[in-house]
Amino acid sequence: MALYPGTENEVRVPRELLHGAVVEVFSLCGMAHGDANTVAGSLIEADLRGIHSHGVLRVPDYVGKLRHEGVDPVGRPRIAKEFGNLAVVDGGNNLGQISLMFAAQWSIAKAKEAGIAFAAVSNSNHAGTMEYFARRALAEDMIGICGTNALPTMAPWGGKDKLVGINPLGVAIPGGSEGDFVLDIAFGETAHGKIRVFAQKGEPIPETWAYDADGKSTTDAVAALEGLIRPVGGHKGVGMGMAVGMLSALISGSGYGTETGNMVDGPFPGRDSQFFVAINVAALQDIDDVRGRSDKILSEIKKSGRAAGTDRLFVPGEIEASLEAQFQDEGIPLNDETLNDLLKIAQSVGANVEQLDELVVSRTNNHPS
Repeated sequence: MALYPGTENEVRVPRELLHGAVVEVFSLCGMAHGDANTVAGSLIEADLRGIHSHGVLRVPDYVGKLRHEGVDPVGRPRIAKEFGNLAVVDGGNNLGQISLMFAAQWSIAKAKEAGIAFAAVSNSNHAGTMEYFARRALAEDMIGICGTNALPTMAPWGGKDKLVGINPLGVAIPGGSEGDFVLDIAFGETAHGKIRVFAQKGEPIPETWAYDADGKSTTDAVAALEGLIRPVGGHKGVGMGMAVGMLSALISGSGYGTETGNMVDGPFPGRDSQFFVAINVAALQDIDDVRGRSDKILSEIKKSGRAAGTDRLFVPGEIEASLEAQFQDEGIPLNDETLNDLLKIAQSVGANVEQLDELVVSRTNNHPS
């Protein structure tokens, strides 16, 4: 079943074409090809799975970080401290994807020996979606759990100052025929990037997503960008956001909350932090039994009774997996502003994006305004 019908205001871009263009952009910013490939992979996979707030929309921001805002395109992650199966990773002030991938690989390798491993990441930057990294554990029959600090966009419950980030958490648990359980949630009602997508399209946001600068509910995406993101579940969302942020920052020795920057002046380079946990399921349980039990749990939920007006029940990761299959076949949908921004920044660094540009020209010719 196709979950995304698409609109006339989008261009469908083949995954391989988009990936190649983004890799070239980051390579021209000084990143090693392997690092550029890692960052491009995280962004394109986000778009492929319908998480456009963390897709190639981010490329111009990342180029700015690498060229003008103090992020080091050749920074190398390393183990700064290690105690058994615990570690602090110094990310080398490169993009967060490089640091968190290093932490994931270290944790997975350690968990093969010790059953579980935890790595906290310091001296890092924005890392993209958490599910991209949590899912790396699935290929090793492991559970992956990761989280990250984020710039403060929420107020303490009952307050009005931006002190708490939405601080996303990713969890991936191996499954069987029903698919893997993949949870990627932030503790705000939405992400800042999602509001940006609505602002780009000139569309209103749901009134439950954000407050304006005066603390009033708003459906105006532009006003929401200047205001506050609502926490999920009231005080519970603030508490969970704080917990993930503190797990990231305190063990790694990195910045927390306003120590990482703000939404007006931007982030301070190298002050972001993340963490990754790998759990070796087979050390305690037969992996096939775990997959079978996971299938039973997910199937029970999907087949359970539906409330009036609900056509189908989904489990975490199911919609994203369906979109991934659909977009892999049809191409990744990008709105005009995202694609034009990507082309502009690519051309500014000297990338050859002729094939991508031809898609835009072709669409313009076929759908004149």
